Amino acid sequence: MQQHLPSGTIPPHPSRPSRSGGFTGRSRTLTGLVTAAAATAGLLLTGLAPGAQAADNPYERGPAPTNASIEASRGSYAVSQTSVSSLLVSGFGGGTIHYPTSTADGTFGAVVISPGFTAYESSIAWLGPRLVSQGFVVFTIDTNTTLDQPDSRGRQLLAALDYLTQRSSVRTRVDAGRLGVMGHSMGGGGSLEAAKSRTSLKAAIPLTGWNTDKTWPELRTPTLVVGADGDSIAPVATHSKPFYSSLPGSLDKAYLELRGASHFTPNTSNTTIAKYSISWLKRFIDNDTRYEQFLCPLPQPSLTIAEYRGNCPHTA
Repeated sequence: MQQHLPSGTIPPHPSRPSRSGGFTGRSRTLTGLVTAAAATAGLLLTGLAPGAQAADNPYERGPAPTNASIEASRGSYAVSQTSVSSLLVSGFGGGTIHYPTSTADGTFGAVVISPGFTAYESSIAWLGPRLVSQGFVVFTIDTNTTLDQPDSRGRQLLAALDYLTQRSSVRTRVDAGRLGVMGHSMGGGGSLEAAKSRTSLKAAIPLTGWNTDKTWPELRTPTLVVGADGDSIAPVATHSKPFYSSLPGSLDKAYLELRGASHFTPNTSNTTIAKYSISWLKRFIDNDTRYEQFLCPLPQPSLTIAEYRGNCPHTA
């Protein structure tokens, strides 16, 4: 590449060494100019580093998180919602789409959440605005019938994701490449079924999940299994713990056991569930490593956590 020097500078002769074996004065002039230019470029790069680093992850949404911000009942985003009639969809029972009101930050990752056996959307509705206000689109759904089994609920979660990303009125707000699933009880078992069927999902969170299938070595989706120490319907010893233990050792996974909780704890607003669900979804749907601090090192037992297991640091 041709080298351009400042006006009045005489280019050195490439084969004219000084008597001392170094460069001639003219060469030193050029060397000084190059060094100065490099130093200036270095300063410029240093000044740009924070912005450049932020640009490395275009999916970050919202301000830098704190323990207080992820435990708060609402995050930084204003929330809107739209109802979806069961008469206008197929494959699931309709529901409510919760989404950030502003479009200034571009698209968002999305999560579909299923209720449990004999339950309706209202039983998991609190998670909609709680998660959305942190920077997601969330679809809380009804199932075709309240008696649907986990495999059916898994298919319905995927049908709802397809509706959300392809046909819904907010589809342009959703990044179809960054999706996750959650569910309570049989809906939690359904979230495992959905992740098994669609390995492209970025996150799965079964909440006091129930399923007759206890082993999930096929899963490739980062999974946070949430159990309750007082669960008599889906006891952790026969459900959540086997679910977690059967996941591949190489998979990003975690097991959170709630202290003083029952099978129905996920049906009402719960700070511990919200805190770690937000952190998990942010970390794996948005690849937002700012939330790694809440997952690694592993949270310790506390007044609300009976046990926490997981693999750290995360690899995804």
